[in-house]
Amino acid sequence: MTATVAATGQQSESFSHQKRGRWLEHWEPDNTKFWESGGKRTARKNLIFSVFAENLGFSVWVIWGTVVTSMGAAGFDFLAGLGKGNPTAVSNALLLTSTPTLVGAALRIPYTFAIPKFGGRAFTAFSAAMLLIPTLGLAYFVNQPGTPMWVFMVLAALAGFGGGNFSSSMANISFFFPEGKKGAALGINAAGGNLGVAQTQLVLPLLITLGTHLTAKDPAGYRFGITLSVLVWVPFILIATFGALRYMDSISTAKSDGKSYKLALTNRHTWVMSFLYIGTFGSFIGFSFAFPTLIKANFPDLAKIGWITTLGNLAFLGALVGSFSRPFGGWVSDKVGGAKITVYVFGGMSVAVAAIMAALELKSFPLYLTAFLALFILAGIGNGSTYRMIPSIFSAEAKKYASEHGMDIAEAAASAKRQAGAAIGVIGAIGASGGYLLQQALRLSNINFGSMAPAFWTYAATFIVMAGVTWFFYLRSSFAIGRVSSLAYAKV
Repeated sequence: MTATVAATGQQSESFSHQKRGRWLEHWEPDNTKFWESGGKRTARKNLIFSVFAENLGFSVWVIWGTVVTSMGAAGFDFLAGLGKGNPTAVSNALLLTSTPTLVGAALRIPYTFAIPKFGGRAFTAFSAAMLLIPTLGLAYFVNQPGTPMWVFMVLAALAGFGGGNFSSSMANISFFFPEGKKGAALGINAAGGNLGVAQTQLVLPLLITLGTHLTAKDPAGYRFGITLSVLVWVPFILIATFGALRYMDSISTAKSDGKSYKLALTNRHTWVMSFLYIGTFGSFIGFSFAFPTLIKANFPDLAKIGWITTLGNLAFLGALVGSFSRPFGGWVSDKVGGAKITVYVFGGMSVAVAAIMAALELKSFPLYLTAFLALFILAGIGNGSTYRMIPSIFSAEAKKYASEHGMDIAEAAASAKRQAGAAIGVIGAIGASGGYLLQQALRLSNINFGSMAPAFWTYAATFIVMAGVTWFFYLRSSFAIGRVSSLAYAKV
């Protein structure tokens, strides 16, 4: 697909379609005529396949959060007694669930740079195909009862490929849409990916239970159920890979901007927002991975209720409400301001943690579930509000610096957009690593104190600190976000 060239030598506003699989040599989404004469249809097509592939990435990324709850029953001694709160089993489970979180976070930065280098079409197909390795590997080794834990640790790390898909998908889609529609497109892309967490936590327990009903409720039956729950993703991964190769496009003008990355790394707001994003997205993804284990360890009797209300079918609710509340966070931030919403979010998250602790003291599962769902909703809103803050902060700094130094406003705004885009990649990676830190804190607290309560109270205090940091930098003064190094908006 490419724009036609008029006889005058000027690029025309029309848009025609070429053979699939070609690079788009000309892409001008902010040109209204270009957009309406074919650009919009091409962008939406790429968005659909991007959401599908990213959704599967999240699904595979979080697969270990559910699988570990059944591996003890499947005959793997290192997870035996998880349902009875065995400290060793709980520790091993959190180690297996936190490993893909860390790997996925680490991959987010290189995955962002991959789109300009390899193209959105090729890299989406590649990143989708890579999901076959952790899924097929788990399906094979879970049927070997003597498989040591370190093998599963490697497979859990390979599941981290799915976490990196977020950055490549977001970077790719950002090039396709005009500025006025980019926020909505990225919101759909992010929410579609986040929903992969909920669907995995809903579908996997049902398939594992189905496997035991088809065979027997013994270790072999659980191994069959886990295999069934993992292999169900393989056809969809193949479809996503084929769909990306056949229907997606790459934009030749999507160039990487190394200078903007360097400047973003020297801007203090990149690191302040990274810290805040650890609290919002780190909490969302960390608790999403850990929630099935936490429910089984703290309320083991739920497994006796029946397969319609088993722990897995309840754990999925957290990721579900957190995914749907994310776009709302962005929308309400447009009306009220991202910083204000973020302060309220962190305050609410601290209260939600206190309610979780009260629920454990009272041994009340309804209160426990309600408090956790509130925590997920607030984390989702915070994901939207913090992402909304990033371009606002860089834009405000650019305008202030340009007015104080006689710099062209349009030039400063363009630089701000490039730096904000670069900062988002860094912030996203560091925020995701917060999910690993959160789960490790739970694990170490359980090992050293025999309880996760110290970790939870530390979270509550940290959320209050994050609210204070947000206020200090972005609400304390109307000039708070205007202070920046003179190097930050040099020509890039």
